[in-house]
Amino acid sequence: MKTDIESLKTLYSENRVFNGEYDVSLSAKCSNGTFVGKESDGIIAFKGIPYAKQPLGELRWKRPEKADDSELVYEAYNFGKSPIQTEWPTEVASYYKQGEDCLYLNVWVNSRCNDQNKPVMVFFHGGSYGWGGTSDPLYDGHNFVASHPDIILVTVGYRTGIMGFIDLSYLSGGDKYSDAPNLGLLDQIESLRWINRNISSFGGNKDNVTIFGESAGGGSVSLLPIIEESHGLYKRVICESGSVALTFSKEECKYFTDLIIEQTGAKSVDDLLRLNESELVTINKKVNQYNNFPQRDGKLIPENPYIAYEQGKTKDIDIMIGTNANEMNYWVGELGGIVAYRFSMPIKFENDINALSPENKAKAQKFISGLKGHSIWRISEFYNELLFRLPAVKQAEEHRKNGGRTYMYYWTEPSTMKFRKACHAVELAYVFNNLDETIYTGDRGDEKLARIVQNMWTNFARTGDPSTEEIKWKEYDSLDRETMVLEKDVHMEKDVLKKQRELLFNLIYEFITMSTSSIHYNVPFVRKAIFKILIIILIIVAAIVLGGLFM
Repeated sequence: MKTDIESLKTLYSENRVFNGEYDVSLSAKCSNGTFVGKESDGIIAFKGIPYAKQPLGELRWKRPEKADDSELVYEAYNFGKSPIQTEWPTEVASYYKQGEDCLYLNVWVNSRCNDQNKPVMVFFHGGSYGWGGTSDPLYDGHNFVASHPDIILVTVGYRTGIMGFIDLSYLSGGDKYSDAPNLGLLDQIESLRWINRNISSFGGNKDNVTIFGESAGGGSVSLLPIIEESHGLYKRVICESGSVALTFSKEECKYFTDLIIEQTGAKSVDDLLRLNESELVTINKKVNQYNNFPQRDGKLIPENPYIAYEQGKTKDIDIMIGTNANEMNYWVGELGGIVAYRFSMPIKFENDINALSPENKAKAQKFISGLKGHSIWRISEFYNELLFRLPAVKQAEEHRKNGGRTYMYYWTEPSTMKFRKACHAVELAYVFNNLDETIYTGDRGDEKLARIVQNMWTNFARTGDPSTEEIKWKEYDSLDRETMVLEKDVHMEKDVLKKQRELLFNLIYEFITMSTSSIHYNVPFVRKAIFKILIIILIIVAAIVLGGLFM
């Protein structure tokens, strides 16, 4: 089922203050107000609850501040705004109303379960740190909480792109905005503080919180455990197709700042502060085909974030982490189809390996030559490993070495969409039990697999062990590397893709990213393509000339 984007555009409505009576049984008294949700089939949804002061005016590009205390009663009927972003077909929330005032969260509670210490699962959406929002129907919590009544589900919006991840240090006055490169992560931490203060009002246990996310969300929940100010706000982490590898260096982040300066002519942060929201939206449309990942600034995030895992800074939490077999196939659609993908990926690959040391370049070339199939899928597998699987393996390995409970999965159940296979994001419909949202799966997903996956995710949230009554999930370690393979035939395997891991593992320290800021086209693939085109043109011209001679 495709979400009706046109209806989503008109769906937004502001939550209002109650001036009269309200249904107390549908309300939750919180530090910044009492919020009244809506009930449907036994599920109470509280939407659009502000968890911080909205980052407007003087708070633009500043770290989030605690929401003011309030005794007022508010509707919690409608999602808060999506963060500013470019409208994009696979990011459905981008068509919802956008704004700078986007720091809202949503809570789903099953009213049929009266437990007062329910496990809490907090989801941070993906979107390459430049897109996404909680209004995306894929993340709706109704079905999930209906199937798992003892779980409270929370989804959180945070600043993305131009408002959430931008380095302003190159501008006059930028020294006062040192948090700007990682504001989205700080928003997430502030949302967890709000949850810690208030989730008991919904029946949740603040001491049993699991944070989880996919893609940028998976990267976020990989980074939060190495940020000290987030410690104590959650007990468990589920990382789906994301890791600390989804970060940029300060140098990589400068490109985005340069684009903003070019579009605005700004010389100082004050110049940017004078821009109104509408102008920011317009500028974002011009530059937001490019955006930053969180910055390895050496302050909030170490320049080598793996070190924090090696030093055991995450050991006191439980971690479940995994990736999908064909992550990169997602970008077949994002780049405009298989033709564009087949031309783009070899260019990026040749740029990336040319920047490697001779030793690592040789490893990359050996890896590619050792695989079977068309070169484009061999290149894809290189990035499946370097951008996704091996960083996840590294996190799991180091976490386990330091005594942290660790579980690894590998998703192989494919999409039915052409060329997609087990692509990035394909598992989301299964996890949320929103199988009718087929934007990544193609056809409706398998219900049995969805039940198994949800039971694993929720069991992990309850106890730290994702095993089910039918399936024992063994802990991951660097000896056996036990991994849960998620497909219709769910099973454990030891050391998935061992040879690939052994060959490429050390390349994770190169921090190859999806960034195209320094890409150039003077590479063998382009030269060969131009040569082939010229040959074809010459053949056509020769045929025309010879044809004229014999007429």
